[in-house]
Amino acid sequence: MLLKALLKAPLMLRHGSCGPYVPAAASPPRVVPRPALTSRLGTSHSLFTQTLTDMADDDTVTELTQEDAPIKARGLEGVIALESSLSSIDGDTGTLIYRGYDIRDLTAHATYEEVIYLLRHGALPTRSELDEFTAHLRSERSLPGPVLDLLRNAPDDSPPMAVLRTAVSALGMYDEEAEVLERAANCRKADRILAQIPTIIAAFDRLRKGRDPVPPLDHGSMAHNFLYMLNGEEPHAAAEKTFDVCLVLHADHGLNASTFTSRVIGSTLSDMYSAISGAVGALKGPLHGGANQEVMRMLLDIDEQDADPAAYVRERLADGDRIMGFGHRVYNTMDPRAAILRDMMRELSEEAGEMKWYEYTAAIHDAMEAETGIAPNVDFFSGSIYYQLGLAPDLFTTIFALSRTAGWTAHLLEQWSDNRLIRPRAQYVGARGRTVSPIDER
Repeated sequence: MLLKALLKAPLMLRHGSCGPYVPAAASPPRVVPRPALTSRLGTSHSLFTQTLTDMADDDTVTELTQEDAPIKARGLEGVIALESSLSSIDGDTGTLIYRGYDIRDLTAHATYEEVIYLLRHGALPTRSELDEFTAHLRSERSLPGPVLDLLRNAPDDSPPMAVLRTAVSALGMYDEEAEVLERAANCRKADRILAQIPTIIAAFDRLRKGRDPVPPLDHGSMAHNFLYMLNGEEPHAAAEKTFDVCLVLHADHGLNASTFTSRVIGSTLSDMYSAISGAVGALKGPLHGGANQEVMRMLLDIDEQDADPAAYVRERLADGDRIMGFGHRVYNTMDPRAAILRDMMRELSEEAGEMKWYEYTAAIHDAMEAETGIAPNVDFFSGSIYYQLGLAPDLFTTIFALSRTAGWTAHLLEQWSDNRLIRPRAQYVGARGRTVSPIDER
């Protein structure tokens, strides 16, 4: 029954070389033990038990029992499929938190590496923990030779997200721990994927432009190293900080389509590379990733036509066109990430001495508010920021993936901490009672 997909598994306190998880606050669970599962390496996994608890701290949420009829929700809208302690969205107040920390607090006071650690471990790192963690990430930045060859042989006109999806999958073939399911190994794989995705993106972009890839640095933040590999020169401090904030803002966002995809794949006990490549594939779809790319194309079109941004928007609305970068499936008010990027975009534009992109977006924002009342989302401002940092528009969604890998890998570790196969049902609406006619009579 759909019941099985709606049952949640609360996060358990579990220690390992990857660090302890902080348990989610919950009422005492009633536990339904299930048989221990044996991994491919023959290790017993006692962590695979199903736990039934209250759905959430929302009194309107109820838990199905075996006697309840199945519920149908198109697109699973409004369905709570599982419990997570990673991030929470309040669409009415425009609030986003990671592990209890407001996104505004994190962007102001924490780096992307600290946020990766937070999502994985449930607590911000100490100085020594952060130093150890970042040192390990830096040590994993280089790609296996065959994966670099794959990038060299990819057609120059390949969609970057298709290349990223394929390269992430290929990484699994050169990782001796790819099929090992133990938590410590999964943490090490998460580090490798997090460290190597920036190298994949930067190397492919340079190769398709006829340039040699720039080897990764053995120092510096992930934001610093990526911009260096992409542009071939050390980024200035403002660019590094801006890009780091963008990574923090996109690191996790509830049970979105790509995150759910990764957890569904992970729930089958497939490997991390399969789950992350599946998540990249889901993000590749234009209804999930890619809106910031379309926003930048709109801004470039306005610039090329020397059009008035407000008039341009009104004309497109009159033609029934959708203006990308506005509205959100979850938020009923302005996306809090958009508000942060709006201010950063102005600062970046002022520092660069190029205000036109900010002025275009401000004019479009005002026009959309007046004409539709729909608030902008994070994609509306991130596109022009990435463009000013030297990224081609078709790379924008790969940056989304680079950042969201922090959330994807943390969700997989959470899923595996108390796994349950995610298996909803479909309502059959097809024909019945048909019989097969001989082929010559059809």
